[in-house]
Amino acid sequence: MAKPSVMNPQDGPPGARPILTAQLQIAQHVVKDTATYRSVGVIHGPAGLGKTFAMRVATKRLDIEGSRKSMPVCRISFPSGPTMRLVAELLLHALTGNAPITSTNRFWITAELVRELTRLPRLVVVDEAQRLSGDCIELLRYLHDHDDTSFGLLYVGGDGCWEVLSREPMLRSRVWRRLTFTALARNEVPKIMRGYHPLYAEVEDDLLYYVDDRFARGIWRNWALFSATAELLARRAGRSRLDEELVANVFALHGGGIDGPAEP
Repeated sequence: MAKPSVMNPQDGPPGARPILTAQLQIAQHVVKDTATYRSVGVIHGPAGLGKTFAMRVATKRLDIEGSRKSMPVCRISFPSGPTMRLVAELLLHALTGNAPITSTNRFWITAELVRELTRLPRLVVVDEAQRLSGDCIELLRYLHDHDDTSFGLLYVGGDGCWEVLSREPMLRSRVWRRLTFTALARNEVPKIMRGYHPLYAEVEDDLLYYVDDRFARGIWRNWALFSATAELLARRAGRSRLDEELVANVFALHGGGIDGPAEP
């Protein structure tokens, strides 16, 4: 029997609409250019700003230039501090879908990776790239620079990602597209949130600024969590619009908000 679907609060409430922000539009260009021209791209910024969502939207369908076919996308993340052999093994498994490699010879696995990455154009997305060591970054650079391979390489990461990647001159000099995600500008919050969910459609700017100042701080994940709780409480109370009482109750369920108990 299939399990009932359960809302993931980080995805926001039912009825939430994707908002095509300026950063999301730029991210789509970064992803498309990295894939089309088999180049190296980086999308980075603090946690919760929507990088992974932007990457998923941008990679949903990538057309191969001059063809009606879509480009395969391999999304992968590695545990913290992986070895070169583990990176090679997990990447080969992600690319082929075959059973994990039992060989302990990293060079044999690397040769298999070159063969697989030669087979057809694709985009490889490395999420949580800040976890990589210099040696692992060098392995990925070697695969990308190999004369026979043909793939775009996109690094996506949170705090410290660019600091980790930029320490490797051989990689830094090859980055063609780079986007730094930042928090929503405060003056953009009311318009964006009204488009995000009907709960905010007729809410005054001051109340939305208050939620942003005390809880969300322009961070998409915080807004998604707040909105998931607000929509749930509104539905239970038979309401359709955010008000001060709902804000206070949401804050109470989230430990009082970032700055302590709410006093709207």
